[in-house]
Amino acid sequence: MLDLTTPVVMGVLNVTPDSFSDGGRFDTLELALRQARQMLDDGAAILDVGGESTRPGAAVVSEQQELDRVIPVIEAITSERPVLVSIDTSKAAVMRAAADAGAAMINDVCALQGEGALAAAAELQIPVCLMHMQGDPRTMQNQPEYRDVVAEVMRFLAERVAQCEQAGLGRERIILDPGFGFGKTPQQNVELLANLRQLQKLACPVLIGVSRKTTLGVITGRDVEDRLAASIAAATAAVLQGAQIVRAHDIAETLDAVRVAYCIREKLLIENGGI
Repeated sequence: MLDLTTPVVMGVLNVTPDSFSDGGRFDTLELALRQARQMLDDGAAILDVGGESTRPGAAVVSEQQELDRVIPVIEAITSERPVLVSIDTSKAAVMRAAADAGAAMINDVCALQGEGALAAAAELQIPVCLMHMQGDPRTMQNQPEYRDVVAEVMRFLAERVAQCEQAGLGRERIILDPGFGFGKTPQQNVELLANLRQLQKLACPVLIGVSRKTTLGVITGRDVEDRLAASIAAATAAVLQGAQIVRAHDIAETLDAVRVAYCIREKLLIENGGI
C-alpha cells in the first residue's frame, strides 16, 4: 500500500523510443531494469512504467506494441523487489495486463475516458491517478485556450472523480494530476502551479509532474538535459502547496528537495495555521 503520510517521489521509467526527455534510453529489458534498480536505491516510492509517449506530436502506439514494451519490465521489477509499480497507460487492456503482471496503480493522462478504461479501473480496484489534458497528445499544444485555467482544471477533475465514484471506484483510491504541459501554455502552467493548493478542495492526493518540462525551459532558457535545478524548484513549490506525489526523472535530488519542502510546510502549518 502507498503511504502518503509524507510526500513521496514517483520515478519515471519510459520504455519508449520517443519520449521527450529519455526516449530510447531504457527501451530494452536490461536497461529498464538497471534504471529501475537505481531509482529504487535513490529513494523512489513508486515506479511509473510507460510504453507510449505522450509528448506533443507523439505517434500512436498499438495495444500490442504497448503490451510488448511494458509487461516484461513490470514482471521483472516486481519479481525482484517488493515495489509499487504504476502503469502509465490509457488503454483498458494494458491496465488489466499490467495489474496481472504486478502493477498496483494506474496513471492515466486521459483520466479514464478511453474505451473501457473506467470499467477496467473499477474492476481492478487499485489506485488511479486522473490527469487533466486539453485535447490529446497529438494536438494538445495547438493553441490551448482557457477562460480560467485553475477553475476549468478543477471542474474537470471533480467531474471525473464523480464518474469514478458512480462506477464503483471510491474516492480513497483516486489521485489527481492537473496535467502540467498537457494542453497548457507556459503561462497557464505557471498559473496552475501558483494556485495548486486549490486542488486540496477536492479531497484527493495531488500528483505533479513538472520534471524537465518545456515551461521550465521557457523560464530558464535551458535545454531539456539542463533543467534539473528548475525541476527541483517547481517540485518544491508544489510540495509547499500540498502535493503528495512528485513524478520525476532525477530521484535522489528531487527527494532531498521534497523532504526539505515538507519540513518547511509542516512548520508553517503549525506556527501559522496555514501557508
